[in-house]
Amino acid sequence: MASVLRGFLAAALLLSGVAPSLAQGYPNRPVRVVVGFPPGGPTDVIARIVAQKLSDSLGQQFFIENVGGAGGNTAAGQVARATPDGYTIMAISTGFMVNPSLYAKVPYDPVKDFTAVSLVAVSPNVVVVNPSVPAKTLPELVQLIRDNPGKYSFAGPGVGSTPHLGGELFRLAFKLDLVHVPFPGAAPAVQATVGGHTPIAFTALPSSLSAIQAGQVRALGVAATARAGGVPDVPTFAEQGVKDQEADTLTGIVAPAGTPKEIVELLSREIARSVARPDVNERLAVLGFKGVGNTSEEFGARIRLEIEKWGKVVRDAKLRID
Repeated sequence: MASVLRGFLAAALLLSGVAPSLAQGYPNRPVRVVVGFPPGGPTDVIARIVAQKLSDSLGQQFFIENVGGAGGNTAAGQVARATPDGYTIMAISTGFMVNPSLYAKVPYDPVKDFTAVSLVAVSPNVVVVNPSVPAKTLPELVQLIRDNPGKYSFAGPGVGSTPHLGGELFRLAFKLDLVHVPFPGAAPAVQATVGGHTPIAFTALPSSLSAIQAGQVRALGVAATARAGGVPDVPTFAEQGVKDQEADTLTGIVAPAGTPKEIVELLSREIARSVARPDVNERLAVLGFKGVGNTSEEFGARIRLEIEKWGKVVRDAKLRID
């Protein structure tokens, strides 16, 4: 019996030393940062900013690998099965939390298969209208849609995107006869509203910022707890009496479940330090984002909150992608 116990203790001690041994000297080779979208989009651009800063501070190359397909699901499925040694991490957007509710089948579980590292940046959704639309505020827009059933629609960058779900949340809250018109990206959605083809658009702020500033569309409200730096004159939803409609587009970093805690904490600290830098904040602001940088525990809690919030909207709106 004593020999058996000694064997168990030896095994336990061996296992307890695995994570520290993996973390020791990290990183000692290049680190792959997977992005589930093509180059050039906000998630990709922000991932490249983070990768460069991590390369500078940790002395090894953090390189981007774009793995497109299925709204980020293909990349997430690959990273979920990657070795959890800190040498494969992933930049995610809100779709990472939405897709398990939206798609009939996804190749990953956002909670069980991943460890949150840090929320990098957030950008609020904004409601814009063609200048010909008479509504100047969100309450006026609600009344306009109610007075004209079947007349109004809103543009959004694809089914299941955060702006689309924000529009559905707005529609459901006020029981509006408002139809979503999906576009293959934010740019064509905004252009359809600029041209008056789709009178209303729900978009992430970066997508419509230049059109707002140029007066091509009129912004009615920002779906955030505070006004956005790029459009400080545009009131929030809550300021106009429209409660519980906050909708952010998130960009963050996750790692495969089982990644050593020491590595996760190191990356989290370095990311937080990076996004606190004035030069990084300026670059994020140009994109319409605000830097965050938080702990693994804080980002993990935010991921679970987003899953619950948008899962309910998906179910209530009866949305599904097979």
